[in-house]
Amino acid sequence: MVDVASPVERALLVGAPRKGTKDARDVEEHLDELARLADTAGAKVVGRIVQVVAAPNPEFYVGRGKVQEVAARIADTGATVIVFDEELSPRQGKHLEDELKVRVMDRTELILDIFALRARSREARMQVELAQLEYLLPRLTRMWVHLSRIRGGIGLRGPGETQLETDRRMIRHKIGALKEKLTEVTEHRGRVRDRTRERGVLRVALVGYTNAGKSSLLRALTKASAHVEDRLFATLDTQSRETMLNGRRIRFTDTVGFIRKLPHGLVASFRATLEEAQDADVLVHVVDVSHPAWEEQLAVVERVISEAGLERGTVLVLNKADRLDETTCLDVVRSAESRSGAVVAVSATEGTGLEVLRERVLSGAAGPEGQPRRGIP
Repeated sequence: MVDVASPVERALLVGAPRKGTKDARDVEEHLDELARLADTAGAKVVGRIVQVVAAPNPEFYVGRGKVQEVAARIADTGATVIVFDEELSPRQGKHLEDELKVRVMDRTELILDIFALRARSREARMQVELAQLEYLLPRLTRMWVHLSRIRGGIGLRGPGETQLETDRRMIRHKIGALKEKLTEVTEHRGRVRDRTRERGVLRVALVGYTNAGKSSLLRALTKASAHVEDRLFATLDTQSRETMLNGRRIRFTDTVGFIRKLPHGLVASFRATLEEAQDADVLVHVVDVSHPAWEEQLAVVERVISEAGLERGTVLVLNKADRLDETTCLDVVRSAESRSGAVVAVSATEGTGLEVLRERVLSGAAGPEGQPRRGIP
């Protein structure tokens, strides 16, 4: 039996992909990412359990036998929280907590907690609070029972300790008030963008999978300070820096990273990121080519870009190319070009490939007659 005196949460990860799906084939890689998310939230991963399911059990998501296995692993590892890689219904979460007697979270709730931890600006904090409240509203009964047993820990930051003690009517009122405030902030940000456009500034948005190196690239391109950390969702607030290039002032904006299995409603809550991308003259799609699943990560972001109607003026950047040998790098470039056209291989930390990227940004911003593109409506 382990010593559980430490205040650090001890997380046991559970993967339950559907049989015959790509998620089932890549379940270990998905759990690796879930482990990084748990680490970012401040938990220590003490184990993982996998069950491939034909269909989710309506009561527990996994089978009852697997629930008993999880209970045994809790006793062996001293786990204080169970984190599912799949999204749980309110009913499934409640039944699991009743059976296991520990906190149960899913991937969405874990990401929300990280967002609450990382948000710095007033707008980001409001967006996090709104997303948390909308997620937690149908789960209030379970959360009230849980809050009567324990305070703090991952999954309970942000509005957790205050808003969850109110009733549903108060939470719905709070959701409405937050939406009104965010509308005001959106209108103000639109006026700021209009002034930037009037100054003739070329607007470039950096998009990509979380931890692809967007903040490092922003710092390398502009030679300005920007928060950089080797963790998922290290940057939540958008960061903008301006620089001069060939006599043209360019405003680079770093946006929050995307991740697989990110619910659509959560993406919609962070409309500041999408608005910055929609209003940009050029999108720079940053991919970490040193990651073994770089093609899947590229596809995740491409899907979001396509759904938002942002395909025009995109420059694909293969970052962290310095971590590959020359032959592998050439193979990766050819693979990326076969699906996305021209690409630029760079290293934000080493500074290689940046001049080519700057030239590609300027050419990507030019319309048929060499005039800058207007922002995407």
